[in-house]
Amino acid sequence: MKVWDRSCAATFAVAMIGVVLPTAVVAQQLNVVCSVQAEWCTAAANEFQRESGIKVALVLKGSGESMAQIAAEKANPKLDVWFGGTGDPHLQAAEQDLTLPYKSPMLDQLRPWAKKQAEQSGYRTVGLYLGVLGIGYNTELLAKKNLPVPACWRDLGKPQYAGDVQMANPNASGTAYTAIATLVQLFGEEEAFKLLKDMHKNISSYARQGVGPIKATARGENIVAVAFIHDVITEAQAGFPVKSVAPCEGTGYEIGSISIVKGSRNVDAAKKFVDWALTPAAQKLGQDSKQFQLPSNIGTPVSPLSPKPSEIKLIDYNFAKYGASAERKRLLERWDRDVAGAAR
Repeated sequence: MKVWDRSCAATFAVAMIGVVLPTAVVAQQLNVVCSVQAEWCTAAANEFQRESGIKVALVLKGSGESMAQIAAEKANPKLDVWFGGTGDPHLQAAEQDLTLPYKSPMLDQLRPWAKKQAEQSGYRTVGLYLGVLGIGYNTELLAKKNLPVPACWRDLGKPQYAGDVQMANPNASGTAYTAIATLVQLFGEEEAFKLLKDMHKNISSYARQGVGPIKATARGENIVAVAFIHDVITEAQAGFPVKSVAPCEGTGYEIGSISIVKGSRNVDAAKKFVDWALTPAAQKLGQDSKQFQLPSNIGTPVSPLSPKPSEIKLIDYNFAKYGASAERKRLLERWDRDVAGAAR
């Protein structure tokens, strides 16, 4: 039998280093669920990957569906970052300990409403952009049917718009949940749900994502959509015959946010992504992708097409109350029972 001496062992170890080391060097990867429009999601993923060398695996889902996935995977998270989408579910994720506290060094460059979002969540989320909720309508179809412009929330429940209104499903869409919370704050809960039931009689279908209704309106599938005003502007810039209205009674707004998923396997890369997403250069990708929210970094150029909150009658949206899990659950259960389950 051949003796295995120290010199042989040393030679073997040196030889094996060449075999083992290459398989130990694994490229970083970041798993991102994105709740803004696809063009912005893709641009952000590609640019961050180009700048950092970190590979980005991207999935597109509405805010409600993103929240549901993160909650379902709590014991074994598959996602690292939740990019964009309405702030209420981001706050609910923070409350449920589904996201990781992180104070980005970019905080000092952000607008007050973005900082407040971070403080309120215990730094588990932070404001990325602000979007104003409103009504979008197809100008050609409106003229063809000789209908008046829907200028107020109450107009959406009028019989003249029967079958011609779309809104997303609030169980899946943060946009639609923001709409319910807005109506409750404007009119009181009983009046709000009476209006939602009247609207239900007019709604042709409930989309899975918040941008679904205005995309359908833009393409002539219906006349009116409940939508964020910036999404209406995006469709108009693409050449579709749509315009937006800030409802006469007043309206709510979103603070689109970004969060790191608790239990992320790529925390360092996730923090780098958050820091990058809060820079002016990264936020300008939204505008470059024809997305017209108000960016959170004070150094980010603001498009002249973006809604001007100072010129719109905004409610004092209660994020603490409507960003709470119990309130969201209660309102959605009532909507399922009293609205979605009602006869048309």
